[in-house]
Amino acid sequence: MELEQAIRTRRTHKVFASEPVEPVVLEQLLELARWAPNHHLTNPWRFRVLGPQSLKRLKTVAEAVKPGSAAKLDRAPTLVVASARLEGDASQRSDDLLAGAVAAYVVLLAAHARGLAGYWRTLAFLGSPAGREAVELGAAETPIGLLHLGYPRQEQRVPERAGVAEFVSYLA
Repeated sequence: MELEQAIRTRRTHKVFASEPVEPVVLEQLLELARWAPNHHLTNPWRFRVLGPQSLKRLKTVAEAVKPGSAAKLDRAPTLVVASARLEGDASQRSDDLLAGAVAAYVVLLAAHARGLAGYWRTLAFLGSPAGREAVELGAAETPIGLLHLGYPRQEQRVPERAGVAEFVSYLA
């Protein structure tokens, strides 16, 4: 798949087939994430692939925060917590958080290019003490989101997008 096609056709999926992403494919996706731009080559991104025990812990936290919400964690067969290790001054921490977000997007885009479906969720409870403990986030890490990955079960519609003139300004 060409890069522009991948960017234009990647969609958020919430309905997945039951088979998990093969470990070799997951490794390829996470390897590509390390090529995200990052100031001073700090490589701040961290990814945790959830197994049955960590998923159970996370579901417990989700239920405590919002009863009934743990079921959403069963949507995709493969779940990856994306975070960024933030150290240094405020400028470096900001750069590293954004680099971590770009790395997470690289995973989603690369997954799409391989025929996989993806969904990026930002979950406030990941940053709570219980959420951090459930997914073993270090003290210097900030959660970016939970990446749901798997094989699509349905096509997604193409949403309307704002025209370039609505978000680009040319300054003199």
